[in-house]
Amino acid sequence: MPQAQRVTRRDEYAAATRQAILEAARRLFAERGYFATKVDDIAARARVAPATVYAVTGGKYGLLTELIRTWTTDPIVETATARMIDMTDPVAIIRELAAGSRRMREQYADIMRVILATAPHDEAVAKALADATLVYRTAFVPIAERLAKLGALRHGIDVAAAVDLFWFYFGYTSYFTLHDDNGWSYERAEHWLADQACRELLSESRKRMAARADTTRKKDKRR
Repeated sequence: MPQAQRVTRRDEYAAATRQAILEAARRLFAERGYFATKVDDIAARARVAPATVYAVTGGKYGLLTELIRTWTTDPIVETATARMIDMTDPVAIIRELAAGSRRMREQYADIMRVILATAPHDEAVAKALADATLVYRTAFVPIAERLAKLGALRHGIDVAAAVDLFWFYFGYTSYFTLHDDNGWSYERAEHWLADQACRELLSESRKRMAARADTTRKKDKRR
């Protein structure tokens, strides 16, 4: 059996340096925007030489793509999806989806804002946004398939239409409109979006069954 590779002090220093550069870039991109942020600014914030920024990440675009990778590969998505595809209550599935999208927004809204603002003015960033969006939308597919398998979708809504509606409610713009523009808390936005998605996607019989089950659970809790 092969032995685990020993992590040296140099390895630890390199990892800490890389993390400091990424955190500095993330803060500066959020504060100033992608184009107004210079590599020298990132280096100064991370307390490294500009050459180190280029050596570690390849410059600003490398930093942005690494931040996008961090967002799109967060284990929140895989964990929540695995949980949802084992659920049998359609309303609970949509509420779990709303909760997961809220957690992602709370953690990565700054990265989303930067890439959305930058993409119209930079071809490479636009491509990165398209790739991230594909990952984002694809994560909705097994959830829509689970609702279809449960026979929970409203008449006329198939898996593809359900994914489109998930994107409408839980894609980029919904939380920005409700939280940033309207001043709603993330909690309020989450619950409202879940309610609207349930009304739009689920059959009436499934909504009534879920409502009765929810009422029973609340009564049991009060006993």
